[in-house]
Amino acid sequence: MAKWGFLTNYALVLMHMASHQNSTLREISIAVGITERATISILQKFGEEGIVSRWKEGRRNRYRINPRAVMRHLKDQTQSPYTIEQIASQTAELVRQLQYLEVKSSPEQNA
Repeated sequence: MAKWGFLTNYALVLMHMASHQNSTLREISIAVGITERATISILQKFGEEGIVSRWKEGRRNRYRINPRAVMRHLKDQTQSPYTIEQIASQTAELVRQLQYLEVKSSPEQNA
């Protein structure tokens, strides 16, 4: 049975690129844990939307996010009842709760 996660590979690629500007294809695929072929597919789709730009640096292709295109894309989506700010806020709250539970259940705390 295939594993699933809360975030899609598209979201993971975008999140990695947001914190690692000018990434290479290999760097992105290793960080996200997907094949280079899957990463290329995602980057091509992002490129078609203008979300990611690519340029050559020596023998390598480097990729960078266009934040304005990301915001434009998010605003154009009518599928989600939540704004990006609400999603970010609720995700941060979930992370805080998970960290609290992790600390509370750590072996050092129970000793």
